[in-house]
Amino acid sequence: MSSSEDEGSGERDNHRQLKIVIVGDGASGKTSLATRYSQEQFGKQYQQTVGLDFFLKRINIGESANVTLQVWDIGGQTLGGKMLDNYLFGAHGVLLVYDITSYSSFENVEDWFQKIREVFKDADKFPHIALVGNKADLEHMRTVKVEKHQKLAQEHSLSSHFVSAKTGDSVNLCFQRIAADILGVKLTKAEIEHNSRVVKAEVLKPKAEPAPRPVSSHTRSSMCAVM
Repeated sequence: MSSSEDEGSGERDNHRQLKIVIVGDGASGKTSLATRYSQEQFGKQYQQTVGLDFFLKRINIGESANVTLQVWDIGGQTLGGKMLDNYLFGAHGVLLVYDITSYSSFENVEDWFQKIREVFKDADKFPHIALVGNKADLEHMRTVKVEKHQKLAQEHSLSSHFVSAKTGDSVNLCFQRIAADILGVKLTKAEIEHNSRVVKAEVLKPKAEPAPRPVSSHTRSSMCAVM
């Protein structure tokens, strides 16, 4: 076997695939979160996921861990959904997502957590469970106090995250931290800074300007191109 084959074999050995499932009430932003993370996009129009959406993203953790995250968005599934058990089974990590402006979505997190415990009661290993407060860009409309969030996370030993699928704030860092915890890898300060996102104001599309008037043959004109 050549040295290049040895190196390729080593890379494959270090490569992992992690199944990450996103659950929570409808309209809490699960699909927007998955899309923001995997495609760096945000859909402004809400449309409930029917069945399952599946996203893939490759990331690097530490110096040698190459990871493919399989992000499962099961937004169309309710707690009593027939396929919910199958979707959750085999997950390495589960994101319990709620909307910080909707107290009812936070209250229902407890029911989602109990469902996860039921699915994994006979499994060899319990998945990493993350409590994710979405829509952090709407802090002025918050109805779920941070203290409530932290208390629930501590009671059930959940990792704690606040993100904004709309602006992208802390989305990459959330998934990076979850993957690192599953693999037992500690993120470096550089990795944390690299995956942190600063909240940016939304860029609005300017209104169309009226068409310019025809320039007279007697009038001088100039054009400026900004490269």
